[in-house]
Amino acid sequence: MSFRSDAAEKNDFGTGNIYLHIIRLAIPMTLAHLINVLYNVVDRIYIGHMAVASMDSLTGIGLAMPVITIITAFANLFSMGGAPLFSMARGAGEEERAGTIMGNVFSMLLLSGGVLAVLCFALQRPILYLFGASDATYPFASAYLSIYLMGTLFMMVSLGMNPFINAQGFGVMGMLTVSIGAVLNLILDPVFIFVLNLGIRGAAIATILSQLISALWVLQFLTGPKALIRLNRQSMKIQWPLVGKISVLGMAGFIVYLTNATVQIVCNATLQRWGGDLYVSVMTLINSVREVMSMPVTGTSDAAKPILSFNYGAKKYQRIKQCIRFMSVFCISISLVIWGLIFKFPQVFIRVFSSDPELIALGIPALHVYFFGFFLMTLQFAGQATFQSLGKAKRAIFFSLFRKVVIVVPLTIFLPMLGFGPTGVFMAEPISNLVGGGACFTTMMLTIYRKLGKEEV
Repeated sequence: MSFRSDAAEKNDFGTGNIYLHIIRLAIPMTLAHLINVLYNVVDRIYIGHMAVASMDSLTGIGLAMPVITIITAFANLFSMGGAPLFSMARGAGEEERAGTIMGNVFSMLLLSGGVLAVLCFALQRPILYLFGASDATYPFASAYLSIYLMGTLFMMVSLGMNPFINAQGFGVMGMLTVSIGAVLNLILDPVFIFVLNLGIRGAAIATILSQLISALWVLQFLTGPKALIRLNRQSMKIQWPLVGKISVLGMAGFIVYLTNATVQIVCNATLQRWGGDLYVSVMTLINSVREVMSMPVTGTSDAAKPILSFNYGAKKYQRIKQCIRFMSVFCISISLVIWGLIFKFPQVFIRVFSSDPELIALGIPALHVYFFGFFLMTLQFAGQATFQSLGKAKRAIFFSLFRKVVIVVPLTIFLPMLGFGPTGVFMAEPISNLVGGGACFTTMMLTIYRKLGKEEV
């Protein structure tokens, strides 16, 4: 049996043990997400331990992160919209359509990435001050962002096209996409930051070089003989009606990242007003911990997406229910363990990024407040993954907006005014997890899960 036919049989998500399918994809995808996060988290770790200007540099990276998150939102707009459609086409046996979807996603990643890089570079000064920069921290934020923007296309391709490797069942290969770049970043960071004495600029240079290697790896695989469906020039011709469908389905993922950026902006600006640069540094640290510790949940829910989409295309509704149950229970269980570790050992997580006594003193209570009821976050992940994978874009978009824009942003602004001060900013997250996550999951169970196999959902 050839490699391609053997891989196709192995990656037929419509047969076999569905739990094993999820686990087989979840392990490498979780590692891939973790390694991908390390692109920026490793920068913060090294920067936070510099001998000179470490606090201002750490805050500078935190101020640049909303811009990077916005760029990531556009990568997800096309990749998270295209990958489910790609999987549905595979499940229905429409390989030519699947290839066209992948090619159109690639073209839109290049087009949007180029436009974003130019706009963000031209407008970075007013943007960074709007996002909470001060005269002391702006030079550091600008130094990092200016260089990072030069590698925008590398990031768009590596992040945006990797889901099409995972959607074909090559989870390990998808993990290698980001692991190669992240390991290179881990090695290059200290060289550029400390050996060449480039500081925060060195961190940005190391990051874009690493992303370049990741992008080349993705393209080499998707155009090579091992891919079940290959990327080719014919498929890259933009079909605007198809791009519209991709964008509608990817809008949920886009809004998730766009609203994350909005929350980052509002949090930084509010903390700058109520606490100053030090509290912005605390939020940068908390975001770093959250990005790392949410990876098992992100990896599991993302692993379930192609399986949900495939079985929905194949009309195997009982397998979809099995997938939803396993994803939900596993994610809640692992997040309970993570919450316990953060509550018991907060200093361990903080010292990874900084040994500054003042930052540690402020960071411990902030970490406890922000991560309270952390397991409730998984309800949002499970609900969103199901809505998006089954093509229910409007519901996915609604709950993305509901949790972040309707709940988090107003609470972040008004809780400090009600006497909670900077602590009110950190309180907004657990409240939103309870209200927003609970509403999303409950709606999914009542409108999707309960009706699967009985009527059109």
